[in-house]
Amino acid sequence: MWGLVPLYWPLLKPASAVEILAHRMVWSLAFVGLILLLMRRWAWIRELRRQPKRLALVAVAAVVISLNWGFYIWSVNSGQVVEASLGYFINPLVTILFGVLLLKERMRPAQWAAVGIGAAAVVVLTVGYGRLPWIALVLAFSFATYGLVKKKIGLGGIESLAAETAVQFLPALGFLLLLGSRGDSTFGGEGAGHAVLLASCGLVTAVPLVCFGAAAIRIPLSTIGLLQYLAPAFQFLLGVTYFHEEMPPERWAGFALVWLALTLLTWDALRTARRGRAAVRAAAEAAAVSSPAGAAVGPGRPAAVATPPE
Repeated sequence: MWGLVPLYWPLLKPASAVEILAHRMVWSLAFVGLILLLMRRWAWIRELRRQPKRLALVAVAAVVISLNWGFYIWSVNSGQVVEASLGYFINPLVTILFGVLLLKERMRPAQWAAVGIGAAAVVVLTVGYGRLPWIALVLAFSFATYGLVKKKIGLGGIESLAAETAVQFLPALGFLLLLGSRGDSTFGGEGAGHAVLLASCGLVTAVPLVCFGAAAIRIPLSTIGLLQYLAPAFQFLLGVTYFHEEMPPERWAGFALVWLALTLLTWDALRTARRGRAAVRAAAEAAAVSSPAGAAVGPGRPAAVATPPE
């Protein structure tokens, strides 16, 4: 669904990117509020209200994701889907860089190599575009910042979106009312179908996030990490095949370097995960051998035949 979103935003024309963004904020809160009402999940609100620092972080997250949403909608509707997809390809590299610079995390050699290749890709793409790929960089850095802030907040996906859109709601609603008073709003002037599409921004925002939250507790994190590359991959393919954006050789070379960096990151993550699982198994086996039950098993007799307690 995230990968196919570029097909949706052009349907909302002639609404501007800012008007679409404001509708996305307003209707997302309405839709997520309905979900919370049905699930009766309100206890987190009282807890959050008693923590000013977390509330401030929610406000920061709301500002950053507003910037990300706004630039993404504008980039798609201005015919720059490929560069927008590049931003989400680069995002994992920026996230790793933030981990090192801000959280003092230690990078493995493969991660350093991936970040270096990613930096080289930006240089190649700058030559290819004839300018810095600033749209991709704004999207990558804003979403990485959003992820960093959400890590500090520690709310679930639905609750976090509700809190963020609650911060966005009044400014967005005020902007839409101002547009309406000036006669510049497209919500009531382009027909019922257009109004329904604008209102559906809440569905388009919330449904993939709800699915993501449901998947996150059911499948391994390494699998989720790999699946997240599908969204920018679909966006890139749409940009090239459906929107027919130009891809000169220099851009292909830059994207190839980004994909190489992501392949290296994926290989390193899978290898590290395998080693982690092997270490856990080895520790469990060692604990079983050294435990009283394991010690009672005589030499030459496998521990697996020991009778478990009733």
